[in-house]
Amino acid sequence: MVIKTELSSLLEQSAALHRHLCPRQVLGVRMGQLAAELLMLSLPQSDKRLFVFVETDGCFADGVSVATGCWLGRRTMRLIDYGKVAATFVDTKMNSAFRIWPNPDARYIAEQYVPNEKSRWHKMLVAYQIIPTELLLCWKPVTLNLSMKQLIGNAGKRVNCSLCGEEIINQREVLRDGMYLCASCADGGYYSWTE
Repeated sequence: MVIKTELSSLLEQSAALHRHLCPRQVLGVRMGQLAAELLMLSLPQSDKRLFVFVETDGCFADGVSVATGCWLGRRTMRLIDYGKVAATFVDTKMNSAFRIWPNPDARYIAEQYVPNEKSRWHKMLVAYQIIPTELLLCWKPVTLNLSMKQLIGNAGKRVNCSLCGEEIINQREVLRDGMYLCASCADGGYYSWTE
């Protein structure tokens, strides 16, 4: 049985994280609600059955988290930074996934739904809450090009990098020339050491 949490309650929770509510939070919550319907899951989850890939960070990702119960800190969400307000929702038990994104005309549709709001931003904020799902969002089933088992890894597995000595968890080490290396020592990282 799928239990649907009311939109207003989820938006209140998302707004509490930011001390405001914005259109992208609404989109994130609405996408999470649609994922519950498409995957026939009760959300927000209390287990770790659903996994989400979000394609941008910020308010949108928090809206998705509130609606689904998937969080970076719970290892049920990953950021794949494509700079898109989109997400892929994966039912890890049934091995099925849907990618959901806003209708490219969502802003125009919002203006048609609430033409008297004081600004374009306010039109999106209000309209995104009332536009029917089939007009607001697009979705398609997808097949992942990666292994969920490898992505999640095994908790408790640890090794130290042969070069920097730092601990590596969740099977993220790289085995190269018989040495266990962290990703930054193996392939260069997002930082460089300052002398």
